[in-house]
Amino acid sequence: MKKSFFLLAFLSLVITMPVDLAGQRNVFTGTWKLDRAKTQITAQWPVLVKINIQFRGDTLLTERIYDTGDGQEYPFTEKLSLDNKEYNIFIYDMPRKMKASLADQESTINFESTTTFNGSAGTEDFVSKETWKVDPATGVMTIGYNNKVSGGESAGALIFSKE
Repeated sequence: MKKSFFLLAFLSLVITMPVDLAGQRNVFTGTWKLDRAKTQITAQWPVLVKINIQFRGDTLLTERIYDTGDGQEYPFTEKLSLDNKEYNIFIYDMPRKMKASLADQESTINFESTTTFNGSAGTEDFVSKETWKVDPATGVMTIGYNNKVSGGESAGALIFSKE
C-alpha cells in the first residue's frame, strides 16, 4: 500500500511539472512592444522597443529589436536553452556570450550577457543582467536590467505589453 501511494504521488508530480513549466513559458510567448508611456527612457541608446519570444521544446528563441535613437531599428536573434548554459552569438561584428534560466514557480526568466565591442579606449565589455517577469493578471512584462561598462553602470526597467 505504501509503495502504491508513493508511486502515485511521484507520478502525479512528474505529470504536473511539465504542465507548470509549459504554462510559465506560455505567458512569455508572443510579440511584446515597449510601452513608452509607462517606461522611463533615459538618454542611453539603443533601447529595446520590441521582442518576439517563442519556445520550441527546451529552446528559447528571441528576436530583439532596438531603436538607436535616430529612428533606425536594429534586430538580432538569440537561440538558447533555459539551463544556464553559456551560448555565443554575434550581434553584427560584436561577440556576445549569454545564458538564461527559468526561475522556479514564477513567471521569471533571468539573463546574463557580455557583449564585446570596440570603444574609444579599445576593446570593452558591456555586461548586462536582465530579469523578465510577466504579471499574468495584467498581461504586462517587465524587463529589469543592470548594465555595466567601464564608464559606469545603469539600472532600470522596461515595461512591455503584448501585441
